[in-house]
Amino acid sequence: MISTDDASRIVMEQRLPLKTVDISLEEATSHILQEPLLADRDFPPFDRVTMDGIAYAFANLQEGGTLVVEDLQLAGEPQKTLQDTSHCLEVMTGAMLPNNTDTVSRYEDVEIWEEDGQKRARLLVMPEKQGQNIHTQGLDQRVGDLLLEPGVVLNPAAIAVAASIGKTQLQVSRLPGFGIISTGDELVEVGQLPQPYQIRRSNGYALQAALSGMGFPAVQYHFEDTRDAIRKGLQKALSQHDVLILSGGVSKGKKDYVPETLEELGVQKLFHQVKQRPGKPFWFGVNEEGKVVFALPGNPVSTFMCFHRYVKPWLDASMGKKDDRPVYAVLTEDVSFEPALTYFLQVEAHTDAKGVFRAHPYLGHGSGDFANLLRCNGFLELPPEKNTFRKGDAYPFIPF
Repeated sequence: MISTDDASRIVMEQRLPLKTVDISLEEATSHILQEPLLADRDFPPFDRVTMDGIAYAFANLQEGGTLVVEDLQLAGEPQKTLQDTSHCLEVMTGAMLPNNTDTVSRYEDVEIWEEDGQKRARLLVMPEKQGQNIHTQGLDQRVGDLLLEPGVVLNPAAIAVAASIGKTQLQVSRLPGFGIISTGDELVEVGQLPQPYQIRRSNGYALQAALSGMGFPAVQYHFEDTRDAIRKGLQKALSQHDVLILSGGVSKGKKDYVPETLEELGVQKLFHQVKQRPGKPFWFGVNEEGKVVFALPGNPVSTFMCFHRYVKPWLDASMGKKDDRPVYAVLTEDVSFEPALTYFLQVEAHTDAKGVFRAHPYLGHGSGDFANLLRCNGFLELPPEKNTFRKGDAYPFIPF
């Protein structure tokens, strides 16, 4: 057996050599950006009015704040010019600030009326300073500034920035193809009524949902517990996918044929068994073509934990995503665990009123009790060199 740290290191050394592809802006959400995005103009590109109201020259305000209204500057119009700097123009939010003006007062602070066929405005509230209610050109970013760097996830805010600089196509990491494989004669389809000795398949759906939440499509397979079925199925899956994630068939049972079959098919074993609970029988390997295989234990909590502790960070790294900062949570009560193994404690974590991120343990009834996960939102990683973990101590938190 190897430690969790060694397992993580070995997994991370086998990152997928993914290529960069161009996709449309509309398809790019949740992909990993692989090109720098630079500002093609200043942000904002002109002195922008931020309130509906009037624009005028601050230095030329008359006593009493009464101004003649010369014209109206709308958003989307070319910039107009104030002809008499003792006058004003009405302006709308988003419009260019007219020439010869430098301050805007909102309509709520202005009275406007017509007198002798001439529109006039009086300031009910005098401006506090020159330049108020104006978003000045280049205040946010300057032309040529780096807006987004490679490795960021293209979330809605990033998509908006890309759109604002005219990027109809974006260079992103190519999505790998995933095959999700379950084994076991005791498993039946979701829509089937199980016999007393059978259970419905769930691990494959959990893994597929986890990948889908990250933006990755995956294909599910189920193989019978025979050498021939597993060999034929794995051979086909290896030829069609970049990554295989298996659940079950990796322990020491009479029908656990997965490890030896993978090696027979040219997948080099890099480790088998990790000093952890749950998830000890975890098998990991890679073939000469760079296809990566995660063969996870079949117990649902073990499968779930191994995915979030090993597969997800490996996938993020392979896609070129920037490393997330580690998150720590504080135990809300004492926990004991005797074996010298890294223990992944199921917890419900939240931030309390003092801003402390706290983790409340839910022990459950072993790695088969996947219903216990419904009460939790992550695992707390407890180190093997201790067997008592005190209330108030902080440990790494793995969210799901």
